[in-house]
Parts: sequence; C-alpha cells; structure tokens
Amino acid sequence: MKRLLQTIILTLATGWVMAQQPPSTDKAELERERREIQNELKEIQGNLNQVKGQTKQSLGQVNMINRKIVLQERLINSINKELRYIDDDIYLSNLEIYRLEKQLDTLKSQYARTVVYAYKNRSSFDYVNFIFSANSFNDALRRISYLKSYRQFREKQVGDIEETKNLIKAKQQAQLGRKQQKSSTLTEQNQQRVELTVQKKEKDAVVSKLKSQEKELQGQIANKKKRDQNIKNAITAIIRREIETAKKEEAARIAAAKKAEEERNKTAAVLNPAKPTTSNNATTAPKPTAVAGSKPVDRSWLEFNASDLALGNDFASNKGKLPWPVDRAIVSIPFGPYNIDERLKGNNPGITLITPSAGVPVKAVFEGTVSAIHNYGDGLAIIIKHGKYYTTYSNLSAASVSKGMTVKTGQVIGKAGDNEEGNGGQIDFMLMIEAKETNPAGWLRR
Repeated sequence: MKRLLQTIILTLATGWVMAQQPPSTDKAELERERREIQNELKEIQGNLNQVKGQTKQSLGQVNMINRKIVLQERLINSINKELRYIDDDIYLSNLEIYRLEKQLDTLKSQYARTVVYAYKNRSSFDYVNFIFSANSFNDALRRISYLKSYRQFREKQVGDIEETKNLIKAKQQAQLGRKQQKSSTLTEQNQQRVELTVQKKEKDAVVSKLKSQEKELQGQIANKKKRDQNIKNAITAIIRREIETAKKEEAARIAAAKKAEEERNKTAAVLNPAKPTTSNNATTAPKPTAVAGSKPVDRSWLEFNASDLALGNDFASNKGKLPWPVDRAIVSIPFGPYNIDERLKGNNPGITLITPSAGVPVKAVFEGTVSAIHNYGDGLAIIIKHGKYYTTYSNLSAASVSKGMTVKTGQVIGKAGDNEEGNGGQIDFMLMIEAKETNPAGWLRR
C-alpha cells in the first residue's frame, strides 16, 4: 500500500511539472530574443566606442547608454527565464530518475522471486523430466510451450533490468549536463549584472559631463523641437490641402452626377410626354439614380478614392513588418518624452536613428507618393503619403526623389545627414496617421 501511494504521488508530481514545462517553441523564442538583444548591444557598443574619449558628450550618447541599459535588463530577464526552465528540467529529470530507480528495484525484486521459485522447484523445471512426465502427447506440447514462454519471460526480465539501468545512466548523464548548463548560465547572469552596474555608472558619468554642456544641449533640444514642429506644420498643411482637394473633387462629382440626372429626366420627359411621372405611375416612370457620395462620408478624406483606400489598408496590414528606413540603424532617441535630468527634457515625435556613417542610403518603408520635400535650413525632410498614413524622413543631406513621384518599398529616396557631433550619420523618422503622430517603432520589422 505504501509503495502504491508513492507511485501515485510520483505520477501526479511528474504530470504537474510537465504541465509547467514551457514548450520547445518558447525556448527557441527565448534563444532568438537573446541573440537579437546581444546583436543590438554589440552594435550600440560599437557606436559608443567611436565616441569614447571625446571631451564633448551628446544627447545621442546618453540615449544610446539608456537603450543599452534597457537591453541589458531585458537580457538579464531572459537569463532568469532560462534558469527557471533549467531548474524545471532538473526537477523533472530527478523525478524521472527516481521513478526509474523504483522501477528497477521492482524489476530486480520480481526477477529474484522467479529465480528463488525456480530453484525451489528445480526438480519440476528439469526439462527432460518435465516433458516425459506428461500424460499425453498434447500435454507434452503444452509443457514445451510453457517452458519456452517461461524462458522468454526470464529473458525479458533481464532485458528490462538492463534497459532500465541504461535509461537511468543516460538520465544521470543528461542531468549532469543540465547542472553544468545551469552553472554557466549563473556565471553569465552574474557577468551581465556586473555589466549593468558598469553601464549605470557610465551613464551617471556622461550625464555629469552633459550638465557642464547644459546650455549647448538645451540649444540642441530647442533646435530639434523647432525642426520637428516645422515638419509637423508642413505635414498638417499638406493634409489640409489634400482634404480640401478631395472635398472639391467630391463636390464636383456630385454636381456632375446631379446634372447628368437632370439631363436624363429632361430627355425622358421629351420622349414620353403623355406619361406623367406621378406617384401613381411610379412603376413605369424612370427611377432617379442614387447619387453616390451624397451620404455623409464615413472614412478619411485622405482615403476617399479607391486607390488611396487600398494603399492605406495595405500599409495598415503591414504593421510590424515594415523595413527599417536605414540599414544597421540604432534608436538613439525613442518616441515620446525623454529626459537627461530635470532641466534637460524633450519630446520626440518620431524616433531618432543613428547610422554607421553620414551619407548612407535612406529608403522608403512602403510604397506611396512623395507629398513634399521640405528644406528646413540644415537638412531635408521627405514626406511620403500612404493613403491616410504619412512617413517622414528628416535630417537628410540629399534627396533622390521629387514631389509627386511614386516610390516603391525599399526604394532609395535620399542620404542620411550628419549627427550633432559630426562623427556619424543620423535621421529622424516619423509616422503620422492623418495629423496624429504615432510611435513608428511598433510598425517596423523586429
């Protein structure tokens, strides 16, 4: 009874742990995420190494360190998850080894009982005596079959014992590998925690130096704010013009449809003068054609025609799959509010991307039409319309497209300009839904 209870508890515990085990796809996703984080950390560190030792610090530098800290914390969380997975594997493996050892004990005990029984009844198991003491030929055949089955049973017992021993040995070897993996993962976890502490100290040092450049940095933030506002104003003006154009085109279409309807009615009256178009003859009188567009507009004026609507829908369906506007880019300033300290604050309407060098190709993230090329003094901004969606690529040193031009996904539209320090490239990428800015990071491919 006690052994039965142990077996039931062991089975339930094993089932519970297996239910808690993450599927292999989750582990693969965790490994993929770690590789991506490590690759981005490597790229950021490469960019930071380029500016190390410079007496002049920058907002981009501190934002890169901030991004590195965020990634480092994500990496540590990923390692913690992996450790939990390893612990679950070790626990489940221990349960399985315990079960197999109990099974081995049972097999050995059963085999021992059969050996003892065979020894005590060895006279009965003497092959010749056992066969020739049969009462009939058929009884002799049954006894031969019994002895053969008994021998096979004993051989199977021995085979089961050997197989269980081998399974236990294999499980123990695998368990040793898991423990070694846990040890190396713990070492990596400690290294990453040390690295995180180093990065936070590095950030404090950079921020401390930045405070001595406070006036200059406030000027940079103010210039960026002014430039961003100019671009937003330009987009708003474009949207206003395109909405007015769409409204005028729709009004002209409705007027033309109404005029055509009146002409049809006049022609019908001339051809059928004897048939008054009264309500009593409604079945024979020509019915007025419904004027398309006479109902209130229930969609954006920027997607009023079929082609713009289809383009906007295609753009929306590619959320999270759009290519990056520049290759090997690093987000130095994310979307939304950011601050260095209480006096150095800003609000980014898009994302600021650091490029390996100035002059690298800038590409359209989706097909569309170039609405405008805006020159704001120290750089260019290209605005591309995708239905009711607008993407803007600013801080460009050159443009390779023109207003009204249709562009394809991935087409080169210009070149990245210099960053504030002049030691690399940089662009600002914005995404607006009509006149509302939105975080483009969620739309770009991971």
